[in-house]
This record gives sequence, C-alpha cells and structure tokens, in this order.
Amino acid sequence: MSNLSNKKINIYFITIVITLGGLLFGYDTGVINGTQFYFSKYFELTGALKGFIVSSALLGALAGAAGAGIVSKAIGRKNSLIIAALFFTISAWGSGLPSFMGDSINLMVFFRILGGIAIGIASMNAPMYIAEIAPADKRGNLVTFYQLAIVIGFFVVFLATYFIGNSLSEAENIQFGWRQMFWSELIPALLFLILLFLVPKSPRWLMTKNKEEEALNILTRIHGKEIADKEIVEIRDSIQSESAKEKVSIFSKPLITIIIIGTILSALQQFTGINAVLYYGADIFEQALGFGKDDILQQQVLLATVNLVFTFIAMFTVDKLGRKPLLIIGGFGMLIGFLMIGFTLYFSDYTSINSAGLPALSPSEGIISLIGILIFIAAFAMSMGPVVWVILSEIFPNKIRSIAMSIAVAAQWLANYFVSQTFPMVVESHANKLKLDGGTWNNALPYFLFSGFIIIIIVFVWKFIPETKGKTLEEMETLFKNTSE
Repeated sequence: MSNLSNKKINIYFITIVITLGGLLFGYDTGVINGTQFYFSKYFELTGALKGFIVSSALLGALAGAAGAGIVSKAIGRKNSLIIAALFFTISAWGSGLPSFMGDSINLMVFFRILGGIAIGIASMNAPMYIAEIAPADKRGNLVTFYQLAIVIGFFVVFLATYFIGNSLSEAENIQFGWRQMFWSELIPALLFLILLFLVPKSPRWLMTKNKEEEALNILTRIHGKEIADKEIVEIRDSIQSESAKEKVSIFSKPLITIIIIGTILSALQQFTGINAVLYYGADIFEQALGFGKDDILQQQVLLATVNLVFTFIAMFTVDKLGRKPLLIIGGFGMLIGFLMIGFTLYFSDYTSINSAGLPALSPSEGIISLIGILIFIAAFAMSMGPVVWVILSEIFPNKIRSIAMSIAVAAQWLANYFVSQTFPMVVESHANKLKLDGGTWNNALPYFLFSGFIIIIIVFVWKFIPETKGKTLEEMETLFKNTSE
C-alpha cells in the first residue's frame, strides 16, 4: 500500500481519464441526432414532442451544472465525476428502453434528463479537476484536451450510429436499431467509470478540507517534490487568506466581478451559434449546396474533421500565444465566416433548384457559403470552444471555485437551450423567408444575428479578459482582483 501511494502519476494519464467525461459529453449530446429520425417514427411523435425529447438532455445538463457546485464542494471533483459516470451508464442503458420496461416516452425522457444531469456534472468538474492538478505552464494545453474529447465524442458517436444504422434496414432501425445506438454509449461510459478509480483526488479540494498531507503527497507524485512544495505553500496561503476574512461570499467584491465575467463569457460561447451549425448543419448544407440526404455523411465528416484539426491547433498554441489573443483572432474568424454566409444568402436570387426541387443558391454561391461555414467552425474550434473552458477552470479562487464554476456552466447550458430552441423559429420566421416568398432576409437573418453577438464577444474579451497563461491558480486571484478594481 505504501509503495502504491508513493508511485509516480503521469499527468497525461490523469488528463485522458478525466477528459473521457468530455467525450461522453459529446457522445451523449450527439447520439440523439442519430437516433431521433428512427424513434420518432417508432413512437409516431409530433414535432413538439420530438423537440422536447431531443432538448430534454439540455434541461438535465442545466440542472446538473447548477447543482454540481454544491456536490463538488462537499464530496470532491473525483467523486462527483464517479456519480456522473454512473448516470451516463444508467442513461445509456435506459434510453434504449429494454423490452421489460415497455415502450414509454416518459421513461425515455427520464433517462435523457439523467444523461443531461451527467453532462452538467462532468462539464463543470472535468475541466476544473484538470486545472487543479496541472502545472501552470501546461494548464492551458491540458484543459484543451477536454474540448478535444468533446469533439472526438461527436465524431465517434456519428460513426457509431452511422455504421449501426447502415447495417440494418430502415424497418429494423425503426424497430430496434435506435436502441442499439443508445446502448453503444455503454462502452465509453463503463470505461470512464472504471478508470476514475485509478486517478487521485484534487489536491486543492483536499486542502480546503484540511488534508494537507494527502494533498502534498498527490502533488509530489504528479509534479515532483520541488514544484509540489512550492504549490502547497501557495495553496495554503491562498486558503488562509480567504479564511482570515469573516466570511467568503460570492457576492463580495471583487468575487462577484470575477463570477460575472466568467458567466458572461461562458454564455457567449453559445451565442456564437456553434450548436445551431452542429445541430442543423445538414439542413444548412442541403439548402446552400443542393446536397441530397445520401451526402449527409460526407458533410458531417467534413465539419467534424475541420473541428478536430483546429482544436489541435488550439491545444498547441494556448500556452504559447495565450488565451486572449486566441479568443480575439478566433472571434474575427467566426465573424468573417458568418458574414460570408449571411451576405451570400441575402444577395442571392435563388435561381437554382436543389435536389428536393426547392430554390437554392447557385453552385458558386454554395461554395462561398460552404467555405464560410468551415471558416466559422475552424475559428470556433481554435478559440471559443477550448479556450473558454481553460479560462473558466482557472479564474475562480479556491474557496468559491466549485460554486462559481457551477454558475458559469449552468449559464452556458441555459444559453445552449435558448439558442437551440429559437434558431429553428428564426429560420422559419416570415421576415427570414426568401424574398421570392415575400420575406425580407433571404434566409440570412440568423447569421447576421450571430455576427452581432460575435462582435460583442470580441469587445468583451478585449476589455474584460486579462491574459492568464503561465500563472498559477493562486496568482490568478491577484490578477483578477486588480482587473476588477
């Protein structure tokens, strides 16, 4: 037992295990896209009911993130992730509705909400845990593994649902194929659950529970004695400084300022329009380029590939260029991409006809729109996607980190739900309709609205987000205190 407790722990092994929570975030969010076509026919769902089932996980994620701070503070990051892994497993099994359960829509919604709660817990605890065990000079790189895992999760579940669906007839997919798609999540969920027992607890959480010896042992096993001795002093001084105050309140200045900055940045990640593109990308491509349903695999692989490649770029540059430059560069990239799409749609005369027999962009206009979408995806993947998680995981002081992170992540899920629900409404609004049909915006309105939010993001980052690369979590407290004064 003594030898095991003194054994060196590889920081990358810990990071990979924890980021499986991100992979399941992407997998669980994406699996609904592959299954809903078939279970909607199986249950003969109305559009409203289908929309509720699809979005129910987002409501669960909101609830999970909102409550995760209290749970994380009480039982720790590791134990919170174990609970999330259990919920992921139960949700994956139950969403497929085993035969003895019967075919109940209410049960499916229950298990989708349970999976959403797991996403909310994981999306708060996983990046925070990584930030708390990572050395300052590698923290940005290691936390971006989390966003990379989300992207890989989307990619893997897409391939899994495609190959399951492609091996069965449409009738078989309607009858039981969608169940197998849900059950495919059991593999990464169980792997996550098992491997979590091999990683240590967060040393910074242990210090808040007065377990300094155990925290020092873990830091030493991860970073070596010299770095561990330095970090344990900084953590101790930070906690003692906060404890010396009569009461640590999230509503005290400058803490409330830091929380507001983090929460706004977190919500703005969703107002870029990223999930509108990911959830409805196939419809956008079909309208813009005239692709048929048989080409959806090719379209989504293209999106996933660009997303993956540029997430790697963020990983290798976030600790070199810094957080703030990446956010600003990515902001201008996203703006250019959406303006390309918006102006192309607005000025099109829609003289071509797509595969569904509807008015569509000309081939040259379609290519411009495609390039615009890919520029947007690339810019998001190297900036707002991973870097927001890095900043959220490092800006909050030790004493309030769990609660503050919970507030910021809950705001992100609320924004996600709002955007996901309103995007189809804006798309179908009369003003956004083609000018041929008496509309005004020629399908361009959503992209101009998102462009407006992206401009807000650029200004917000430039004015309120300081550079945090290379600083310890304890040094960050002084940095943001000075920024807010």
